Amino acid sequence: MKVHYECLSCIVTQSQRVAELSTEDAGKRREAMIKAAKFLGEHFNHDAIPAILGSEVFLMLYDYLENDDPFKAYKVRSNLLAKSLVEDLRKKLTIDLKCALKLSIAGNVIDFAVGYDPEKIEEDIMKMLDEELYIDESRELFERLKNAKTLLYLTDNCGEIYFDRLFIERIKEEFPELRIYIAAKEGPIINDATVEDLLAAGFEDVGTVISTGSRIVGVPSGGLSSGFMEAFKEADLIIAKGQGNFETLSEFKDGRVFYLLKAKCPPIARELGVPRGAMLCLRR
Repeated sequence: MKVHYECLSCIVTQSQRVAELSTEDAGKRREAMIKAAKFLGEHFNHDAIPAILGSEVFLMLYDYLENDDPFKAYKVRSNLLAKSLVEDLRKKLTIDLKCALKLSIAGNVIDFAVGYDPEKIEEDIMKMLDEELYIDESRELFERLKNAKTLLYLTDNCGEIYFDRLFIERIKEEFPELRIYIAAKEGPIINDATVEDLLAAGFEDVGTVISTGSRIVGVPSGGLSSGFMEAFKEADLIIAKGQGNFETLSEFKDGRVFYLLKAKCPPIARELGVPRGAMLCLRR
């Protein structure tokens, strides 16, 4: 997916948050925003992919501001709240494969990029459980899982990963012969999950945890680890969570990929032809 006009202001807003989370020095914040503006002036063009361009700007600011993980506190809070909620849901609900899929999509709401307050997570998740998916190709996904030997699951944000783990547990129960790879970022970028986050959440109990080898949001066309590329090529089926994975992987038009996401911003909603806020399970 190429940039839409709103992507510029979104990247600028997130750059401001990076600066504000990294330093109290107003002069340094201003210099950081000047650097971001110059970078965007050079690279925001018709061929830019928002997830990749944004990542490049943020990593440049991380380096300048000498803060390698400005969203750390937000990620910790998201993980703690989501973990607690998933534990409660296990006790309250009968969670079959379809319910777990919906929870995984609903968990995609936890996103600093759209200013989400993770304290609202329980209320929002319970509301979304009662919603129908606007595009629901889960039946095809489950049929494909029956015949697949290898699944690659691409995670997205912290907090959300606890719902992903629940979904992967159900997949593993339903398809015990399936080999499952679960991928996360090599290092911190915004509130995306890293390999370290997956290990802390116990993902090694449900699959093989691997790194993309990159800190870029989504799956960029270069800079990926050989281990990730092997898993990507081997996979019969790929489940890609969130907007960043859609923005990058939709460029390849790979029929193995099923996207699970909530259309949280106008560009994604416009790109997919759905209302903003729609919950989606689709192959594209």
